[in-house]
Amino acid sequence: MAKNNSLKSTAVVFGALAFGWLAIELAFKPWLDKARAAMDKSDPSRDPDDDDADQTSEADKSQVDVDPPEKSN
Repeated sequence: MAKNNSLKSTAVVFGALAFGWLAIELAFKPWLDKARAAMDKSDPSRDPDDDDADQTSEADKSQVDVDPPEKSN
């Protein structure tokens, strides 16, 4: 009889956890979708600070710095 009560208690706890998870998913769906999309687009090997430095350094260079003239012999 005690085993039957513990089994029912376990089922109730798992049911409550599933219901709570579902309620959170539905309540915060727009924010969770945005967060998941941002994580899917993210690249852990890329540093955004390096991208900013590359863009400013390219903008500061003149065309001669970017494409140096070829030397003729």
